[in-house]
Amino acid sequence: MNRNTFAARSLAFALLSAASVIATNATAAEMVVYKSPYCGCCEAWAEALTASDTALRMENVEDMDALKTGHNVPDDAWSCHTAVADGYVFEGHVPLEAVKRVLEERPEIIGVAVPGMPSGSLGMGEDPSASYDVVGLNRDGSQSVYMEIRP
Repeated sequence: MNRNTFAARSLAFALLSAASVIATNATAAEMVVYKSPYCGCCEAWAEALTASDTALRMENVEDMDALKTGHNVPDDAWSCHTAVADGYVFEGHVPLEAVKRVLEERPEIIGVAVPGMPSGSLGMGEDPSASYDVVGLNRDGSQSVYMEIRP
């Protein structure tokens, strides 16, 4: 093997290794799911994330209002649980696609929310006619549709 071939292969290996580390870190952040100790649907949501290889831990919290306020989740976006991962907030029954998209794309928002507890959202039972929005929580306090879930 000549010097140029060796250098080219070494560079290719280094680039592939770096890409692998970057890709792994994009989804490797541990998610912390804060929930009331009395809520079962939160555990169904967390189980779905765990099944998709999302590393998470659950923490029961008595004062969810204070936790949500502390993470700047607007009152009208509240749901039953609040998750935090890699600097983002995931409020309520956010679908897997939205969680992965936020962690991969890293948008300039504080997080996303599925306000309330819509039937058919992740952890809220199967409903093929489920129709709801995933709301982007913008840094200026405004909200916008981040993703539409439609049948």
